[in-house]
Amino acid sequence: QVQLVESGGGLVQAGGSLRLSCAASGRTFSSYTWAWFRQAPGKERDLVAGVRRYTGSTYYADSVKGRFVISRDNAKNTVYLKMNSLKPEDTAVYFCAAGGSLDTDGDTYDYWGQGTQVTVSS
Repeated sequence: QVQLVESGGGLVQAGGSLRLSCAASGRTFSSYTWAWFRQAPGKERDLVAGVRRYTGSTYYADSVKGRFVISRDNAKNTVYLKMNSLKPEDTAVYFCAAGGSLDTDGDTYDYWGQGTQVTVSS
């Protein structure tokens, strides 16, 4: 079993930055692909960014490309999402997830965090 705990959400003004963290339990951190999803009220859960387990290659949704950066620290069993130039439309609950491959379908992931709220004011 892997347990994920997110932190770092909060309220920020448009143009500001936040860094989300997702701390994972267990010893198999590096064997998972890691992803950040978000879900705004009344909307579907969307893949925002991901980092593949073996290659370390990254993926970003077009809406965040150039503004968000995903990274992982295998020594700390933690994956991060640095969010810059935040916009009101980035407001959502952000979830980290772990799975075998990077997929836009959240149902393919094995483990999920509880989510952290990000609110961007205009």
